[in-house]
Amino acid sequence: MRLRSGFNPESGTCRITCGYGICVRFLVLIACVAAAHTVAAAQSYVTSGDCDGFPRVHLATPPGTCMGLVAAHLGFPRGVAAIGGDVYVVDMGGWRRNHGRLLKLADHGRGKSEVVLSGLDEPNALVPAPRGGLYLGLAGKVAWLDPAAADAPATLREIVAHLPDTGRHPLAAIALAGDGSLYVNVGSATDHCEAALGAPVPTGPCPETVAAPPRASILHVVPRDDAAIDARTLQPYARGLRNSMALAVLPAGDLVAAVNARDAINHADPALSDDDLPHDAYVRVERGADYGFPYCYDGVRASPEYPDFDCRSKREPTLLLPAHAAPLGMLLYRGKALPDLDGTLLIGYHGYRANGHRIVALAVDAHGRPRGEPKDIVSAWDFARDDHPLGAVVALWQLDDGSVLVSEDDNGTLLRLARESP
Repeated sequence: MRLRSGFNPESGTCRITCGYGICVRFLVLIACVAAAHTVAAAQSYVTSGDCDGFPRVHLATPPGTCMGLVAAHLGFPRGVAAIGGDVYVVDMGGWRRNHGRLLKLADHGRGKSEVVLSGLDEPNALVPAPRGGLYLGLAGKVAWLDPAAADAPATLREIVAHLPDTGRHPLAAIALAGDGSLYVNVGSATDHCEAALGAPVPTGPCPETVAAPPRASILHVVPRDDAAIDARTLQPYARGLRNSMALAVLPAGDLVAAVNARDAINHADPALSDDDLPHDAYVRVERGADYGFPYCYDGVRASPEYPDFDCRSKREPTLLLPAHAAPLGMLLYRGKALPDLDGTLLIGYHGYRANGHRIVALAVDAHGRPRGEPKDIVSAWDFARDDHPLGAVVALWQLDDGSVLVSEDDNGTLLRLARESP
């Protein structure tokens, strides 16, 4: 039996783990259920006034902008994308196999949600395909379908097969490149390559990093029309990235990622602060590079489980982000509706700790090199009774009018960052 544990800042869900041979986490289950109940009780926004045609919610945004509530009660929404005036959202259905849905909200999100497809297996990512239709990141695969077809479910077909769907990070995140190829995140199976009783594998390389395909890696895939690509045959584009859930390809072709770092580092070394370490990371991903998971953290520091490892052989991240921010979504904003954000990367922090539940903007050059530090764009997203829940940002999508859609899994909502109406 393998169950998952903890109120996870990356997934925003409760997981109970009994994978070390002896299950001793009943108290964790009780605390987790209590935490989930508290969040569930707060899963609504109080609105007042207007935000560019949608009910306004009370969050801190830059002057001249606001956040509107597009839709609520969407289940466990993850990926979001738009084709024309139709907004599509995947409801993951929680951590249950084959309970996911693809939803459509017509009229730029103003329409009532309609179910396009149900019975999907843990859908997470959603990207419009260059020649029409949608790519979906599902458990163990990437698929394509035509949501506008008369029989949309009949059009579903695999694009990438045999992706790992086990362990702590089974969800497929994807990003579309300008040439039509895809980058696919393969998250780590573990927190820090722990084995029995939480200890790391004592000898040899971490087994999951030498699997096929390697966990904690990013794959580069050129889709085919005639058959699915077998992920087990692919060499990783980059390695040593624990869980790159936020991916984006810049116009110049550079791949950038925001990576979720490990947890519980203080269990291995009580002198290290679990609140401050390790940092999550922003990375300009280079082909063939190894960024060190699980042997290194913060780029050049050996993990306490591998104190003698020489991290100089690994590639450093481009920029350290706050610990446990848990970035899950990222987009390069290009538009006049929010002029101060033009050319910046918007990154959604999902984490429930102090550094999370916000959206930040990172100024970058044409190749993704940072120009300064991330700045809060949407904040004051702590739980406020009778006003708003704790922020739970997953995906970001820019609409044609320059506004930005924001999906929230824990809260079951779709929000919209827009210019304030006169």
